[in-house]
Amino acid sequence: MITTWLSGLVRRRRGRLFAAALGVSLAVALIAALGSFLTASKSTMTDRAVRSVAVAWQVEVQPGASPAKVLSTVRSSPGVHTALPVGFAHSTGFQARTGGSTQSTGSGVVLGLPPGYRSAFPGEIRQLTGSPSGALIAQQTAANLHVAPGDTVTVSRPGGHPAHVNVAGVVDLPQADSLFQKVGAPPQSQPTAPPDNVILLPAQQFAKITAPIRAADPAAVTTQIHVARDARLPADPAAAYTAVTGAAHNTEARTAGGALVGNNLGAALDSARQDALYAQILFLFLGVPGAILAALLTAALASAGADRRRREQALLRTRGLGFRQVVGIAATEAAVVGAAGGLLGIGIAALAGRLAFGTASFGTTTSAAVGWFILAVLLGLAIAAAAVLVPAVRDLRQGTVAEARRVVGRAGTPRWMKFYPDLILLAVSFFVFRASSGNQYSLVLAPEGVPTISVSYWAFLGPALLWLGSALLLWRLVTLALTHGRRPLARAVRPLTGALAGTTAASLSRQRRPLARAVVLLALALSFAVSTASFNATYRQQAEVDARLTNGADVTVTQSPGSRIGPSAANPLASIPGVRHVEPLQHRFAYVGADLQDLYGVRPSTITSATSLQDAYFSGGTAKSLMSKLAARPDSVLVSEETVKDFQLAPGDTLKLRLQDSRTKAFHTVPFHYAGIVKEFPTAPRDSFFVANAAYIAKTTGSNAVGTFLVDTGGAHQKAVATRLHHRLGTTAKVTDITQTRSAVGSSLTSVDLAGLTRIELAFAVLLAAGAGGIVLALGLAERRRTFAIATVLGATRRQLKGLVFSEAAALTAAGLAGGTLIGWSLTQMLVKVLTGVFDPPPATVAVPWPYLGLTLLAALSAIAAAALNGIRRSTRPAVEELREL
Repeated sequence: MITTWLSGLVRRRRGRLFAAALGVSLAVALIAALGSFLTASKSTMTDRAVRSVAVAWQVEVQPGASPAKVLSTVRSSPGVHTALPVGFAHSTGFQARTGGSTQSTGSGVVLGLPPGYRSAFPGEIRQLTGSPSGALIAQQTAANLHVAPGDTVTVSRPGGHPAHVNVAGVVDLPQADSLFQKVGAPPQSQPTAPPDNVILLPAQQFAKITAPIRAADPAAVTTQIHVARDARLPADPAAAYTAVTGAAHNTEARTAGGALVGNNLGAALDSARQDALYAQILFLFLGVPGAILAALLTAALASAGADRRRREQALLRTRGLGFRQVVGIAATEAAVVGAAGGLLGIGIAALAGRLAFGTASFGTTTSAAVGWFILAVLLGLAIAAAAVLVPAVRDLRQGTVAEARRVVGRAGTPRWMKFYPDLILLAVSFFVFRASSGNQYSLVLAPEGVPTISVSYWAFLGPALLWLGSALLLWRLVTLALTHGRRPLARAVRPLTGALAGTTAASLSRQRRPLARAVVLLALALSFAVSTASFNATYRQQAEVDARLTNGADVTVTQSPGSRIGPSAANPLASIPGVRHVEPLQHRFAYVGADLQDLYGVRPSTITSATSLQDAYFSGGTAKSLMSKLAARPDSVLVSEETVKDFQLAPGDTLKLRLQDSRTKAFHTVPFHYAGIVKEFPTAPRDSFFVANAAYIAKTTGSNAVGTFLVDTGGAHQKAVATRLHHRLGTTAKVTDITQTRSAVGSSLTSVDLAGLTRIELAFAVLLAAGAGGIVLALGLAERRRTFAIATVLGATRRQLKGLVFSEAAALTAAGLAGGTLIGWSLTQMLVKVLTGVFDPPPATVAVPWPYLGLTLLAALSAIAAAALNGIRRSTRPAVEELREL
């Protein structure tokens, strides 16, 4: 019996089966694709974290411990590939005589490097000029002393006579922050910046030069064991972090207090595990709604033939089939739909992976991808069972054969509407949103010193309830409009249906439940497309803003501290090919009370010619208005929010800052007037700082020296321009371009392949919108062929039948587009606000990808139009032939 029934379904209802399987396939493909992508992203985050550190561990030998014993213990630790001792010594200063003048620096650091260090840790030192062997001097130190390879530097030694070092080469230290960290100290106790003056010596020369220092002050010379690890780490950054942290603690325990481990690899993995959690959050926020929508679409496609299925089941029961046999037939249909949809979904996911990432596994291991594919297929089978089997069992238990065989029924009001769950859900969503978007709220919790991090998942409740509540509210509004709006509907469709306007309005009213369901599905599909696209576009926008904010401009030239280069030095830089504009930016320091803060001097009228200033960077006015204040009143100053609170400032208040006079080198008081709040500024730190008029600072300090030049290249050829500037300036200044900064400051999620994630989500959003609009309408029209046939028998013309079909399509389109736009906009605003931690800095406005939204709209409208045209074609078949088949 089951085989006969199944073969009949394939012959006579293959369109309905294929439509339901297609809905299942979308859910299977989306879960398989996003799950595989998530696993691949986590693995890539771990690999990136490992590659980002030049030295995995810096093991500092403690006073009284033997460096040789600590080195032996570290080398015998599991997972250690290379371990080399590095000496650190403090000098009271360096001095050099070049070009007839003598330059001196403040305190500095001398490093002693063993043979093979640069090959073992190639990312720690970057050669700029000269020989890679011998005494090497850091670029900043070379600029301070005005020295080059071949010059001699005098190293002052506490407790001994100065030593003379011949410079062999000039180098850059890309990871100076970690190299000169205070091992074992908490983050708040770490140095604010690495030392400006550094000399690197071969180990033997270091031992000879530092012998008097060690004799005078043993604490002034320390030894670190720099470690490279080759232990295999778990793919998940959180698990890798736990493994590396445990290994570091084990090494400390084996040295019996003789060493502390500076876990650079652990710090990188700590950041990566937070990014992995954000990737998981995005998977939940953007992937799960798509899977739910695909499941709802499957249920809608399956329910499009619910009346027919009930009549067929009633016929089987009248012919003697029992409850179990009918359920078995329904289970067989669900299994066919689920299996076919699952296989098709796996094929779609594999194709998407190959197109987006070049591999069907989305870059993850084959076993991980297979695991996600199997899980997605099981989910597809569950969706098919819920859409086909569950309604069949419910009808068998609750309905009678006589009720099931009725062709014309009466659509009542759903019982849930009487209890207003839509309004309740929206109200709860609002309160959850208010709580989860507060100033002190953090979505990802990573307490300092705690090895585990967690996500406050209850924040998902706000968007989820908004999505569900909006859907139910739209359902209510459409149902009410179709129930009580027959006259307006008749007037609206009269141009299409003529004399059948009243009949069309009555038909729409009678079909309000399936039509409302179709409208809600279309609206949810469109809102999914709108929210997903807008969120991803905003994420890309803010990643670029963060890179520009950190670097300052397309290319940035940073002068050495203490240099006296004025703004006129911008002219030679502007003559370099590819440079469109060069903007000087002063960088000084100022005391407010006892607090030393950064002070940036700008030219208010031209600062925006080289960099972008967003209104979100400021408070108390827009970027344009506050720059105008600095120009109109030169003694105006923009202050950080923290300083405003600490000193209880009000607009217009006098703020007395102490600045260093360039002539006397003494700090003196300079009056400023508080004009507004600055939260972020190009090249500025993330804590407290000031922004003021450069001309006023130059006047009050007697110096117009510039700290930074912001170079605008028009957004193109940044690397090439940076290379030309580097050749022009040599070691006298540091040149960075936005492409370097973009890679450094972007989160792992952005750097991995957010574009690939976007392509996956948005492609499925287009498919879901087309399916919700077109396939649901097509099946609904196919189920009402009897209505069209009877209308034809009663004298309806072909034009009137076309109008009837187009009226339903127009009602679906208008209500679905309006609801989808409103829900999508609301959901996007909530997503961006709740996920503020993903954005750095928070966006001033949400980015709207109009081309993609236009493509989605076109796909949905095309699917609806195709379904309507197919319905019109089917409605013109001879009525007798149609009624005979039905």
